[in-house]
Amino acid sequence: MVLNYIWIAFFLVAFVIAAVKLAFFGDFDVFPAMMDSTFSSSKTAFEISLGLTGVLSLWLGVMKVGEKGGVVNVLARVLSPVFTRLFPDIPKGHPVTGSIFMNIAANMLGLDNAATPLGLKAMEQMQELNTKKDTASNPMIMFLVLNTSGLTLIPVSIMVYRAQLGAAQPTDIFIPILLATFFSTLAGIVITSLYQRINLLNRTMLLTLGGACAVVAGIIWGFSQLSPDAMNKVSTTVANILLMTIICGFILAGVRKKVNVYDAFIEGAKDGFTTAVRIIPYLVAILVGIGVFRASGAMDMLIGGMRWCVELTGVNAQWVDAMPTALMKPLSGSGARGMMVDAMTNYGADSFVGRLSCVFQGSTDTTFYILAVYFGSVGIKNTRHAVSCGLLADLAGVIAAIAICYLFFG
Repeated sequence: MVLNYIWIAFFLVAFVIAAVKLAFFGDFDVFPAMMDSTFSSSKTAFEISLGLTGVLSLWLGVMKVGEKGGVVNVLARVLSPVFTRLFPDIPKGHPVTGSIFMNIAANMLGLDNAATPLGLKAMEQMQELNTKKDTASNPMIMFLVLNTSGLTLIPVSIMVYRAQLGAAQPTDIFIPILLATFFSTLAGIVITSLYQRINLLNRTMLLTLGGACAVVAGIIWGFSQLSPDAMNKVSTTVANILLMTIICGFILAGVRKKVNVYDAFIEGAKDGFTTAVRIIPYLVAILVGIGVFRASGAMDMLIGGMRWCVELTGVNAQWVDAMPTALMKPLSGSGARGMMVDAMTNYGADSFVGRLSCVFQGSTDTTFYILAVYFGSVGIKNTRHAVSCGLLADLAGVIAAIAICYLFFG
């Protein structure tokens, strides 16, 4: 229901602004630009879905091999103490626990192509447990928030963009991104737990969250000892080694269980095509709404208004110039990426605005894209508190990013 109102608002606000521009300022280009955006956004949505087909087929095939080989069940048992508290409505030891872990691990390593099909697999398994098929369950919402908070340990793509745009130290945003995304994820867990009345004040969760903080601190310290070139090489190499290890490990587990690995892969891969086709209309809807909103100039007006309000208070408004990336990130990953590149191009890759845009890009994920794809893949219409929890986690990430960038670069 919330997504319905937001989608309607995109079009109505865009139309009103375009009409005002035409009537009072004689801007005859705004309506053609809006219509062009509908066609280009529709094409982009289809191309994204088409591009996902092969990747979905690959990873759903691999997951099917792992499922039949017993790997997913092993992961479920290992993670059961933590996940039974974060996802109390999922039966203890259910295979979906392993799928959730694999998705989160892929996101943390920045392996977006692997994370999406793994997430869709987890969502399908949770839908099997869902008693109201058109309404998001509590586990679905917690899982969505963990994805939208965007916990990333290795932001390789952002560092590559910085290198291409002439940053003296492309990796100088690594630690700020790691800190900002950690706070975003922690806030998402706490906020969703409050909504769902999940008790986090128990020995298991306190040890887990405390251990996670220690691991993050260790990773920060370890990478800070490396040169920028070594950091890029190590992070990229580790990510790819882990990915290939997962694939080979699943295959070996299948062989050990005497599973016909090839047939199991084909069985899972078939689901990839049907899933990719199923998400096309949901993706077209959300991307067209975003495209019209941008083309009307509504985003530029929003940023201008924010800058004016901040300057009235006398507070340093330097961070406002990076806000297009933060505001676009929940709506569109590619749009936010474009905003980030634009900020580095106009202000400089090593400017405060350029660096803050990079941290915004890495601190959260595309809330509405994930909502449309994940919930759309299983036919969820009533999202309940998913949007509010996801956006509050995003807000925590934005606030943390601003504070951390002033600490590191201000």
